[in-house]
Amino acid sequence: MRTTTPATMLTAATLAAATVLLPTAAPAAGAAAVPRGTCGPGELCLWGKPDYRGARQTHELFRVEIQNCVPLPPGTDAQSLVNRLGRPVTTYQSDECEETGEFETYPGDGTWIPQSPHRVRAFKVWER
Repeated sequence: MRTTTPATMLTAATLAAATVLLPTAAPAAGAAAVPRGTCGPGELCLWGKPDYRGARQTHELFRVEIQNCVPLPPGTDAQSLVNRLGRPVTTYQSDECEETGEFETYPGDGTWIPQSPHRVRAFKVWER
């Protein structure tokens, strides 16, 4: 008697593939995972709270000058982000992109950061 059917194998393969597409860091207990479609290709998305919660800001490459400091609006910061610009992005604790504070650079091939190591107040987009 055969216990594995092709449909069962397909379901298992589909589940395995879906698992690969999930963000590498699990959200905090009680937090919902952000849907992949929430930050589209060619966008840098920043959320005011960890785990992709709070107010979201979206930035596109055609509105940002490469290698120039882009401060977030006064009185705002971000604690989680997704970089889908296709270019590296450096986030800064300083709203003037000063390197005396904390800063991190993230690759542009789809980077999901549920908790930034610092409050993001500005960013720079780099050439590839």
